[in-house]
Amino acid sequence: MKITYDRGADALYIRLLEGEPQCRVVRLTEDVALDFGTGERLVGIEVLGASRLFERPDAPAIELQDVLPRVVPP
Repeated sequence: MKITYDRGADALYIRLLEGEPQCRVVRLTEDVALDFGTGERLVGIEVLGASRLFERPDAPAIELQDVLPRVVPP
């Protein structure tokens, strides 16, 4: 998973799958869109106007819960 924030566009993107798959975009609201790839797998989530969601847009707090480390086989 990769989370990026573009200050110029004020857009937050949460990429759930690696690569650049062909996506179908579903807009939930004017500001929130879901990107679906092959097999209707959720690829990413885009949030426009993201700075409105942060108490401190210059340094938003991020909390990760129940995130398991990636296990690499020997």
